[in-house]
Amino acid sequence: MARIKLGMVGGGNDAFIGGVHRIASRIDDRFELVAGALSSTPEKAQASGEALGLPRIYDDFKAMAIREARLKNGIEAVSIVTPNHVHYAAAREFLKRGIHVICDKPLTSTLADAKKLVKAAESSDALFVLTHNYTGYPMVRQAKAMVDAGEIGTIRVVQVEYPQDWLTQDETFKQAEWRTDPARSGAGGSTGDIGTHAHNLACFITGLEVESLAADLDAFVPGRQVDDNGHVMLRFKGGAKGMLWCSQVAPGNENALRIRVYGDKGGLEWAQEDPNYLWYTPFGEPTRKITRNGAGAGDAAARMSRIPPGHPEGYLEGFANIYSEAADAIEAHRGGGAVAAEVMYPTIQDGLQGVRFIDACVRSSARNAAWVSL
Repeated sequence: MARIKLGMVGGGNDAFIGGVHRIASRIDDRFELVAGALSSTPEKAQASGEALGLPRIYDDFKAMAIREARLKNGIEAVSIVTPNHVHYAAAREFLKRGIHVICDKPLTSTLADAKKLVKAAESSDALFVLTHNYTGYPMVRQAKAMVDAGEIGTIRVVQVEYPQDWLTQDETFKQAEWRTDPARSGAGGSTGDIGTHAHNLACFITGLEVESLAADLDAFVPGRQVDDNGHVMLRFKGGAKGMLWCSQVAPGNENALRIRVYGDKGGLEWAQEDPNYLWYTPFGEPTRKITRNGAGAGDAAARMSRIPPGHPEGYLEGFANIYSEAADAIEAHRGGGAVAAEVMYPTIQDGLQGVRFIDACVRSSARNAAWVSL
C-alpha cells in the first residue's frame, strides 16, 4: 500500500519527543511526513520545517488542518506532539475534518477537555490513537496474552512503579519547564507525565479497570507547583488490589518502569530497562525467563518483534509498533473494512481513563489521601 501521508503538530528543532515520533513513524516505512506546524511561533515553525525538508510548512495547526483537508493529496493522519494543554484544540481541528489523529499522552491537560475530545472523536469518522508506547513492547504483549489465557489465574495483586531522577532539583530547561507548569502540563506532574504510563500499563496487561484510588502526592522541590512524587493505592473492579509509585525525584533511577502481576496460579514481572525478558513463576515451580522471540514466546510477542532473540529491541521499536498498528487500522479504514482482531493500540477511551486517573490522584491527595472514585 502507499505510504500514509503524515503531518505533525509540535516537535520543532529542540523538541525531544517530536524526533522520537518521526523515527517511529518511519521504522517500518508505513508513513511519509509531508506537512507540519512544528512550533507555536511562526519563525520557529518555518525554520523547523525547512530543517526537515517538509514540502508544506504551516504557521499554526488550524491553518494546516483547513488546507490539508482540502488538498487532493493532503495528509491522512497527524501526529500531535505538543505540550499537554494544546492536545485538545489541535486534535479537535483535525478530527472534525476527518483526519486521523495520533496523539502523545496524556490525552489532555484537564478532565473537561478530555471529555470534550471524546465527544469530538465519537462525532468524527477519523481514528484516534494515543501513543502509550510501552504497550507496543513485545514482552508486554506476551504478558497480556498470558494473562488473557489464564496462565496466572485470577489476578489478586498488581504492583507498578515508574521512578526517574531528572527533576530531583529545580530545572529550567525546556522539557522540565513546561512539565512543571500546571498551565501547560495540567494539575498532575509526575502523575501526568509518567504515572499515566504506569496506570495504562497495569490496565493493559491485566485487562482490569481502576475503580477507586487513594493518592499521597508531594512536590518535594521547593516552589514546584505540581507533584514530583506519588504513592497511590488502587482498587480494581472485580476485587484485585494494586499499588503505583511514580517519582521524578528518585536519584539513581533513569526510566525504571516495572510491573509485577500476581494471580492465584502464578506471577509475572517485566522491567522497561531490561525489556527483552519476561519473568514467569507458576505457583510452586521455579521462575522461568521468557525472551523476546525466544522459546516460550507466543504469536502476540512475535508480531511486535523484528529481529532474532538476543538483539535488543526497546523504546523506539515499541513506539514504532504503535505507529504500525495505527497504519494497519488506517489502511483498513481506507478500504472500508474491519481492523484485524490482533491489531491493538491505545484509544481515546484509554486516554480518558488516564486523565481520570490524574484527576482522581489530585482530588484524593487534596483530601489527605482519601479514597476517591474514578
